[in-house]
Order: sequence, then C-alpha cells, then structure tokens
Amino acid sequence: MRRRDRQRVGLPVRAEINVTSLVDVAFTLLIIFIITAPVLQGGIEVNVPEGPVRVIEATDEQIVISVNSEGVWHIGDAPVADDLFDAALEQLIEERNADVVYLKGDSAAVYGRVTRAVAVIADHDVRLALMMRELQR
Repeated sequence: MRRRDRQRVGLPVRAEINVTSLVDVAFTLLIIFIITAPVLQGGIEVNVPEGPVRVIEATDEQIVISVNSEGVWHIGDAPVADDLFDAALEQLIEERNADVVYLKGDSAAVYGRVTRAVAVIADHDVRLALMMRELQR
C-alpha cells in the first residue's frame, strides 16, 4: 500500500485546457458558417438591374418569381416548365391568398421571358412588384 501512495503523491496535477483543440473547433465552425451563410439567404441568384428601391420585409408567404439569365422561370427556389408556369402561379396565389407577387428578372435575361411573366401575373389580379438593386450614383 505504501508504494501506491508514494506514486500518487509524486505525480504533479496539471489542470490546463487544451487550447489548440478549442481553436481548431472555433475555426472549423467559422468556416462552416462562412460557406453556408449565402445558401441560407435562399432564392435563385439573379443579377437584377439597378433602380429606385424600397425595403420589404421577407415572409414565408411571399411569392417570388425569378427569371435567370438563361430564361428559366423559378417560383421560389423551384424551376417551373413553360407549360406549367400559368397553372403553378395561379395555384400558389390561391393557396397563399397573395395580393403581391415579386418578380426578379436577371438583367441579362431575354426581355420576352420577363414580359411574359409580367403578363401572367397581370392576369391573376394581384399587384406586381419588381425587385431591383439600389441605384448607385
């Protein structure tokens, strides 16, 4: 028994925090946040033209139609085929009882694709709001 007691007394106790692991975890979380932050904003990446803007509050009930540079329509994040666009928009407007539809048209998109979206929105008796970047002066 004495031999065991001597071994315990002879070993010093070191109460240190391993900072290296803590820093590694912090940097890993920071990198994950930096990578995922743009994804969390949601929506389709569209290079909208500049113009006079007002701030709108984002809600889950908003209907956002995007026309990207290739001319593909998206309702929210989902791409929509040409022949299903009218019916999908009508169903969504009725489902959400929307009074405003937001349109994001890429500045490089074919003009006819954006105007077709405007015409379809006008047929559904809702207000149209065009989304733009703030005008740089």
